[in-house]
Amino acid sequence: MFEIGRRFVGIVLLIIVSVILGFFFDEMIALLFLSSILLIIVSYHIISLASLDRWLQRYDPSSQVMASVPNNFGAWGDVFVRLTRYMRRYYRSRQSLSRALERLQRATSAMPDGIVILDKIDRIEWCNPVAEQHLGLDLKMDIGQHITHLVRQMQFVEYLTSGDFSKPVIIKQSRYQEIMLSLQLVPYGDEEKLLISRDITRFEKMEIMRRDFIANVSHELRTPLTVINGFLEMLQDNGMKDSDMEKHALGLMSQQSRRMQRLVEDLLTLSRLENGQNVLREEEVDMKELLQNLLHEAQSLSAARHTITLQLKKDDINVLGSADELRSALGNLVSNAVRYTPDGGDIVLSWGEEKGLFYVRDSGIGIEPQHIPRLTERFYRIDRSRSRETGGTGLGLAIVKHILNRHQARMDIISELGKGSTFKVWFPLKRLQATTKNSLPEVVEAQLEHSQFMPPQQ
Repeated sequence: MFEIGRRFVGIVLLIIVSVILGFFFDEMIALLFLSSILLIIVSYHIISLASLDRWLQRYDPSSQVMASVPNNFGAWGDVFVRLTRYMRRYYRSRQSLSRALERLQRATSAMPDGIVILDKIDRIEWCNPVAEQHLGLDLKMDIGQHITHLVRQMQFVEYLTSGDFSKPVIIKQSRYQEIMLSLQLVPYGDEEKLLISRDITRFEKMEIMRRDFIANVSHELRTPLTVINGFLEMLQDNGMKDSDMEKHALGLMSQQSRRMQRLVEDLLTLSRLENGQNVLREEEVDMKELLQNLLHEAQSLSAARHTITLQLKKDDINVLGSADELRSALGNLVSNAVRYTPDGGDIVLSWGEEKGLFYVRDSGIGIEPQHIPRLTERFYRIDRSRSRETGGTGLGLAIVKHILNRHQARMDIISELGKGSTFKVWFPLKRLQATTKNSLPEVVEAQLEHSQFMPPQQ
């Protein structure tokens, strides 16, 4: 502010001097005086600008010596000093950022996972050496390329365009060597993304070995178990029971043999579902017919101990998928509701309340919240003793999860201890098929009185 005032005063004095000269002398003299002063000022600024240009061309920001600043006076001297300070500050900041970036690059290069930085439109900005190895990239050549031009697997392209990056996608990379990769996108910043690649070849091989082992062992156990069951049934049917102890022993052996046989069958089912070569055989599944069959099975299993209701909406919407697999998955949910609902309870089966929604609601014992996330794990049981009593193998919901995943469906579990549970299955819109068959009544109800059937003999 002081500098501006000083310069303004100088301009005023120059004008006053010019006016005085014009008053006492000739106007031409005053004009020549003013022009000369202005020429000197302009020349001073031109020379200062030239000095600034030369200084900028040879300026070395790493130098700590201020002698490189041109010798000047007035406003331009102050400008040179301030510019020097700013440029040195900028150079130090740039050096600090460069060192930080180098440390970050060294750290990412040492990581066992591949890292690819993508811009807003999914073009490659940078990648570490591990990503180059995993994805067959060359940073010098591929920078600026769209990631799908280099990673062309359909699974990854669909994953990228879906916008849902909550889970990784598994691809087989065989550009240089056949490896299995887990790829996950992590959004950050201003619509940018990190692509993280992980080599899971060893884990996949171990998983394949595990599945093959279970499948082979289960297959080998099936035949001897069938033979054992056959002989036990023959012994029971032929009356070869001399005492109550023998009767009890044969009954227990037969019961446990059948339980083991169910376990083997479930293990074989899981192995078949997990086999990547097991292609889903798709057909249009009549959901109303399927659910009516499940209703009859539930009635038989319940033996009049529950009130079972089937609700069907008028709209005829079928599902594109495997009829056998869907029957197994939904039937498992229905049978669980019957097994874990006390006598006199209510069970509701529903299809079409919302588009693509099937649910089973019961008034059973309910599930504590900490157990719900683990219900679909293999052999996970809330109450082991109750599971044995009901004949469960601990694999039913794991089978349900695999079947639903094969149909791109999801399952939500809502439960409250002591009040019952609701298992909801949502099928994607792309698997819903409208049918022209005659619609059934809006709600089909089957209420079973307790006296209709006798409980099954134990």
